[in-house]
Amino acid sequence: MGEIRTILSPAKLVFGLLVTSDSVRSQCLDRLTAEFGPFDHLSPVEPFTFTDYYCDEMGQTIYRQYLSAEGLVDIGDLPGLKHRTNKIEIELAQIDERGRRCRQANIDPGYLTQSKLILASTKDYVHRIYVGDGIFAEVTLFYRRPDGFQPYPWTYPDYARAEVRGFFGKVRETYRRQLRGSAGSSADIQTDDQSDTKG
Repeated sequence: MGEIRTILSPAKLVFGLLVTSDSVRSQCLDRLTAEFGPFDHLSPVEPFTFTDYYCDEMGQTIYRQYLSAEGLVDIGDLPGLKHRTNKIEIELAQIDERGRRCRQANIDPGYLTQSKLILASTKDYVHRIYVGDGIFAEVTLFYRRPDGFQPYPWTYPDYARAEVRGFFGKVRETYRRQLRGSAGSSADIQTDDQSDTKG
């Protein structure tokens, strides 16, 4: 019988942002910083052209950025994180000419461990697991030596790109340093998959 552990290492808090303008992005970053603390990694901002799924609500011009917060989080807090970012989306939304509330920002929170990247979602699907309070968790990337983070067949195309996986690899390096610093020695670090986290 496997041993049930009630205390696991905290995870690295990450976000995927979609925004309609640099002004909205700046407001979004301000709100996220106020809610979750400062960031230690920010990817370049680039046009989002992988799908037109968001265009009806957000318009044709959308920008993508990935972030990681300095602070670490309890992996059990994922539903709460998603509800908190949904509130920020609502605060930044605008009402269009048809009276619809349209998002100006789409914020996907998640967490990174040494072996995987998890994203929160409000939508169920075959590869998502319900984690409570209306929220599902999706394993988006997995870590494999020596190649780094790797995608699954269902991984969003923008997350599957080599440069984005490289970005999260840098976040992982920072996270490992944080774990070593908080644990005092690497022997004290609890990992979720020892076969993936060496090196």
